[in-house]
Amino acid sequence: MNALLAPVAAATDVSPERMAAAGLRAFMRIAEAWKLTVDQQLRLLGAPPRSTFFAWRKHPDKAALPRDTLERLSNILGIYKSLQILLPDTMAADVWVHQPNQAPLFGGGSALDRMLAGNVSDLHLVRRYLDGVRGGGWA
Repeated sequence: MNALLAPVAAATDVSPERMAAAGLRAFMRIAEAWKLTVDQQLRLLGAPPRSTFFAWRKHPDKAALPRDTLERLSNILGIYKSLQILLPDTMAADVWVHQPNQAPLFGGGSALDRMLAGNVSDLHLVRRYLDGVRGGGWA
């Protein structure tokens, strides 16, 4: 299993705070793998203030995340997981988010372009698209 998605503990042992911290740490590793700028990371997380973002990055265990940010993290982790399943070559999976895509959802832009549109629904649509491809649907 990919190290970014390895279970932290049994589900019953994990508080919402610990899950949020684990999600933030995973996001930071994904952002590094996808070579995202700080501005892109901020946009994906729902545009928190820069000082808040850097505090989250420095102390994820102390982060009090809004529901919107938690939903964004869930979608980003789901997107990452789907890419790891669809494209087992990690480099190919990480590059895919940057490549132009002719699927109607992307209109010639990249998945990252769609995710950076700013709405949590854009993240959800990319996740649903990849889940559909995994299931033999939207391809």
